[in-house]
Amino acid sequence: MQIRRVSFDHPDAVKLNDQVQAEYAVRYGDDGDATVMAASDFEPPNGIYLIAYDELGTPVASGAWRSQDANDEGNLDGDAEVKRMYVIEQMRGRGIARRILAALEEDARAAGRIRMVLETGLKQPEAIALYTSSGYEPCAKFGYYRHYESSRCFAKRLRPPR
Repeated sequence: MQIRRVSFDHPDAVKLNDQVQAEYAVRYGDDGDATVMAASDFEPPNGIYLIAYDELGTPVASGAWRSQDANDEGNLDGDAEVKRMYVIEQMRGRGIARRILAALEEDARAAGRIRMVLETGLKQPEAIALYTSSGYEPCAKFGYYRHYESSRCFAKRLRPPR
């Protein structure tokens, strides 16, 4: 397994993003995640987009973070928001998501971010299990889905606040 940094608009990123959006649509009965994102959101030092490739060079998982600071959607200064955590179905249960999450945390910490935050939903119990077992705790809701009853937000401190 090799984890590489790519751009959000890289063809492999687009392919995995389409797959995760299709899965969200099935799980939630809608058109997928409507959160507005741009390729520039994931350009260092303001973020990063990672893809895990198997031994044949096939993209099998993704994950990203982007800088967020205090805003009207509930973020705080120094936030690094996790986005597009996804592992293709046939590769799940192998620890790939955990490896990507650790790489995202390390990169965000190196970029000076104070805490990792993420939003997920009740229809993604395996995501909630990953995050809580990785030290994430429930936090005040933020982001596009903050007013949705099924939304759950989590945070993990990366470093002490300044």
